[in-house]
Amino acid sequence: MTTQRATFIAALVAGVVIGIAIDRSTSDVVPSLRATQATPITPTSASTATSSTTTAQSPEEAITIRVAREITPTVVSVSRQGGSGSGVIVNREGMVVTNAHVVGEARTVEVGLADGRTLRGEVLGRDRNIDVAVVRVQAPNLPAAPVGDSDRLEVGQSAIAIGNPLGLERTVTTGVISAVNRNPRGVGLADLIQTDAAISPGNSGGPLVDSRGRVIGINTAVLAGQGASGLGFAVPINVATDVVRQVVTTGRITRAFIGIGYVDVDPELQRQFELPTREGIIVGRVEPGSPAARAGFRPQDIVVRANDTQIRNGGDLRKLLRGLKPGDQVRFEVIRPSGRTSFTVRLGEAATS
Repeated sequence: MTTQRATFIAALVAGVVIGIAIDRSTSDVVPSLRATQATPITPTSASTATSSTTTAQSPEEAITIRVAREITPTVVSVSRQGGSGSGVIVNREGMVVTNAHVVGEARTVEVGLADGRTLRGEVLGRDRNIDVAVVRVQAPNLPAAPVGDSDRLEVGQSAIAIGNPLGLERTVTTGVISAVNRNPRGVGLADLIQTDAAISPGNSGGPLVDSRGRVIGINTAVLAGQGASGLGFAVPINVATDVVRQVVTTGRITRAFIGIGYVDVDPELQRQFELPTREGIIVGRVEPGSPAARAGFRPQDIVVRANDTQIRNGGDLRKLLRGLKPGDQVRFEVIRPSGRTSFTVRLGEAATS
């Protein structure tokens, strides 16, 4: 492979390293990226959905109105001393997903429901390195939002962001999925969903929803100033619900990691650099001392299979890893200029706080 290709791939990866734990506190985050206390701008409100039905609606507007009506009852406010944000109820047992930076160090928080009830929420677990926290509330007849599959998101598909900051009326904004697998500089998080649906300060922890009303992400950050208008980011919902599953089944959060940064191989990348495949992921970075480095991963390796699973894109790899635990072994098949080779990686454990 050429030096030009290596430089280009490294630039694409831009430091996205899968499963590398980042020791990060809230003070490390650029203030304009996180705002759990600021008042949001509300371009569109869910209350619009209950306005006169005599107004002509386009098919797109009708979809947004329907989704807003269905999802806003599941969106909650999450408050603690020193901050507040949003959250979403993901099952009828009262599990609320929000951001770790919203709950902070609190063991209990105040959860405001859409019907006006205020409940005590117990913080069951938090992972600051992916900015996800799980809160449990106990009450009858709780609504729950349907959950989508963030591993199958397509750039360009519709996205609807909903939040309930500072007890104000639920905010609904629309846009598209601008990109996936983002690692925005200054945020300290990897593999985020990027959207141009406006995420107002204070909406942290609220759901990002697709046009079918399924939660696909948890809003976590927005870039503000210096021409960054319209750049919002969300944690993929598959990552968040994996945290819920672990908290419920084991009482603790563990994450396996490999220690590679990569980009998806696509037809354009394949044509530009004459790659031997149109599918897979191409490694741009191997973290020194990581399980990947010890196993023999190299930059520019093209991963096409892991265990018995074909790796067509990064979503396939992330889905596989969520089903594994630290200490498990994964057999990778990769393509190099010299041909195909395979080796085994023993997964490490990423810190969660």
